[in-house]
Amino acid sequence: MPGTDLARPTLLALMLLGSLAAARADTHQPRAAAIVRGEYLVRAGGCISCHTAKDKGAVPLAGGHELATPFGTFYSPNITPDRDTGIGTWTDEEFLNAFWEGVGPGGRYYFPAFPFPSYTGITREDLLAIKAYLFSLEPVRQENLPHELAWFVDTRFAAAAWQLLFFDSERFRSDPDRDATWNRGAYLVRHLGHCGECHSPRNRFGATVKDQEMAGGVAAESKQVPNITPHKGDGIGRWSAGDLALFLELGMMPDGDFAGGSMTAVIDDNTGQLTPEDRAAIGAYLESLPPLPGAAR
Repeated sequence: MPGTDLARPTLLALMLLGSLAAARADTHQPRAAAIVRGEYLVRAGGCISCHTAKDKGAVPLAGGHELATPFGTFYSPNITPDRDTGIGTWTDEEFLNAFWEGVGPGGRYYFPAFPFPSYTGITREDLLAIKAYLFSLEPVRQENLPHELAWFVDTRFAAAAWQLLFFDSERFRSDPDRDATWNRGAYLVRHLGHCGECHSPRNRFGATVKDQEMAGGVAAESKQVPNITPHKGDGIGRWSAGDLALFLELGMMPDGDFAGGSMTAVIDDNTGQLTPEDRAAIGAYLESLPPLPGAAR
């Protein structure tokens, strides 16, 4: 019939286009899922509150957040995918090394103000999902501020020496004697949420004291960071599971008061964004810790 020879290649072309579109969709689905998961993990990891300046109108994740310590003042870097001032040129392996080894591109050793001692436990899958989300954002050109540190720590050699003395790189391993809820809570508290970085005391070199983990710390302004072990005196031993869940969601304590200071941002940007199941897992893990008296005195 007239036109049959023309219709056949057209049909084949349409089928080919359809196949290519389906293949492209299949390729994009895993990346889209990774981005969604990465956004959740960025919230769980507290990245927004640490990598966003305190100034009104500051661009999220573009850096500039001030962190005062006994060794000087650190400023968080830009972690948007800008290629000049952010992390836009980082490879997957460079991203993993920053978290797992505390070493950035070019072999730059990081100071532990970046909580890689806790982040080292995060899984490869989760870290690459975080990277996928960060790289999906609009690049923001914002130069990083130089740290203002005491002379004796103001070198990357000092950072390397600190890591040699106090840093061990090790991934999280589930405890087979504990249930899935406890293990999820351990992962969130000890690694992704890095709660011990603020809620544990530190020695004179700035390393957390392992046998007093979660027993409270001291902020740079000499303010006490609460003991979050289940000690009934000055910890959370008298809190119910519901009290903990409500606090992590809204910041409200059992006496009706609300968390203030830096914990407000943690609630708003971190724990308040988690699923009820993850908040329950955090509570279950904290309730299982040894009940230690407060270390921040």
